Amino acid sequence: MSKLTDVPKRILIGRALRSDRLGETLLPKRIALPVFASDPLSSVAYAPGEVLLVLSIAGVAAYHFAPWIAVAVVVLMFTVVASYRQNVHAYPSGGGDYEVANTNLGPKAGLTVASALLVDYVLTVAVSISSGVENLGSAIPFFVEHKVACAVGIILLLTLMNLRGVKESGTLFAIPTYVFVSSVFLLIAWGAFRGLVLGDDMKAPTADLHIEPEHQGIAGFALVFLLLRTFSSGCAALTGVEAISNGVPAFRKPKSKNAATTLALMGVFAVSMFCGIIGLALATDVHMAEYPARDLLRDGVPVGSDYVQNPVISQVAAAVFGDGTFFFVLLAASTALVLFLAANTAYNGFPLLGSILAQDRYLPRQLHTRGDRLAFSNGIVLLAGAAMLLVWIYGADSSRLIQLYIVGVFVSFTLSQTGMVRHWNRHLATETDPAVRRRMIRSRAINAFGAFFTGLVLVVVLVTKFEHGAWVSLVGMVIFYAIMTAIRKHYDRVSEEIAAPEGPSDDVVRPSRVHSVVLVSKIHRPTLRALAYAKLMRSDTLEAVSVNVDPAETKALRDEWERRGIDVPLKVLDSPYREITRPIIEYVKGLRKESPRDAVSVIIPEYVVGHWYEQLLHNQSALRLKGRLLFTPGIMVTSVPYQLQSSEAAKRRARRQQEWNAPGSVRRGPAQERPKEPSDPKA
Repeated sequence: MSKLTDVPKRILIGRALRSDRLGETLLPKRIALPVFASDPLSSVAYAPGEVLLVLSIAGVAAYHFAPWIAVAVVVLMFTVVASYRQNVHAYPSGGGDYEVANTNLGPKAGLTVASALLVDYVLTVAVSISSGVENLGSAIPFFVEHKVACAVGIILLLTLMNLRGVKESGTLFAIPTYVFVSSVFLLIAWGAFRGLVLGDDMKAPTADLHIEPEHQGIAGFALVFLLLRTFSSGCAALTGVEAISNGVPAFRKPKSKNAATTLALMGVFAVSMFCGIIGLALATDVHMAEYPARDLLRDGVPVGSDYVQNPVISQVAAAVFGDGTFFFVLLAASTALVLFLAANTAYNGFPLLGSILAQDRYLPRQLHTRGDRLAFSNGIVLLAGAAMLLVWIYGADSSRLIQLYIVGVFVSFTLSQTGMVRHWNRHLATETDPAVRRRMIRSRAINAFGAFFTGLVLVVVLVTKFEHGAWVSLVGMVIFYAIMTAIRKHYDRVSEEIAAPEGPSDDVVRPSRVHSVVLVSKIHRPTLRALAYAKLMRSDTLEAVSVNVDPAETKALRDEWERRGIDVPLKVLDSPYREITRPIIEYVKGLRKESPRDAVSVIIPEYVVGHWYEQLLHNQSALRLKGRLLFTPGIMVTSVPYQLQSSEAAKRRARRQQEWNAPGSVRRGPAQERPKEPSDPKA
């Protein structure tokens, strides 16, 4: 079975990597930026559109609020980035928001943050992939017609890339991310040059359309609520910022410094692109509507259901570069691709956080260990499964999925920054160095402002988005919280139950006697080997036990036993219903009941075969029996293997595979024995 599954596994994800090569998978800043920041960088593909869509409820006249909304988002972005730069220096182990909240606010707050982040990571994959499929579908109808299947296929492809290892996936994703960022900056620069220097009149494809406001003359509280809802929609640009603080261990040394630098670069890039797209959208008269078929009018007539409303970034590119030009196509292609790759932020954040939670016994231990390629493979697979389930439930509809978004991330923002304030307060209570105290006070002020601002935004998001789907995120957080709490209780209960006692206990008291039972079906080599092994154990009582399923076979067994003169008593158990497992279980339980202080050793002869399909033909009764005996106290089960010729052939094949050397490796020396090149050029 191992051979059958190993070949396709190696083809798909590559050769297994030794543990001592973990350092080779660590990321430099140029690769870490697209790996951990592709989500906030790609948000310019939909965040400006979300701002204009919500403002369009009040008509095109409300667009003059867009720059102020952009300013508020910029202030929030810089606040969050500045706050998280303090986090990565104070907590470089990679726990991020979870570790900060858990250490400073207690386990319940830490678990709340972890639940919020896990939900947000799953939504990041679902939203990014669904949005990318929709963008691609505007050019290729096949993707729109099969949205769910295409989205699931792309999730599987991203999963495969990440299973190959974080460095390889980062290298694959770096090129399109940098092409996208360069294209957007070129768009902004060329648009500014044409408008400010050349004085060109650039018009978006929707510039001649009129927006029919859903509500005329919005003012007072209604206007404030509309602006708050617009702001909360624009905050989609901040999703994924926390992934860098969770992924500090994946950076090269100095880890904290490199992570902080990457955070700053991400903030500058994301803010510049967001503001640039908003500015160009207003300058080129982009018109968007939540319900374009009804609310967008051409010559006083609704455009109808056949109208396709292109994203803001596409409309701006058509106005600046010209529709169908090389740079327009380049930006459109890189935008669609980077939306797919934005999910990679979650693919690196979710498994790291899952590993830390598993280490703290809140998730299954299998999530803590790295896979063959030194990636957290189980966490990657779990994330992919949850995202595919969400895509299937919501039909890969990004407009429905995005309403669930950003609730979790602002829960983690707020609790994390509150925890950082307590962190600095605790250290200030013991620190006496004036210079260090000044730095701590400055950091505390940054985190305090971050906690206040993100907490305010969290309230706004909950109030304005609750009815539109934010409640689903809250339900998801509660489910994650309950599951992780239950897992922790289970692990704690098991640890307490199996803890070694300080004084004498029943576990260290030797049994009075050992009663060994050898299971026999026929007399053959495996049976004789099992009997010989049982005699070597020098048990107080030794007997062979068989089950009478076929009277003719049982009689033949008795006759052969007597003919050979085997000096071990043979006991035959009746089984009127032709069962094998139950009579043996009842018999050994009876032995335990008669002598509770005795240990019963059940010895089972087994075949060892060399092919997976042969395993299906043998040892099934033994497997069922062992499974049942595991739940019977005081019963020890011993398997006595007998290797068939096919297993010896499999062993020789494995040995030849292990000793095989690639062409030229004899000249170079085996890979594991080659000395590493010194890192110091003078060495």
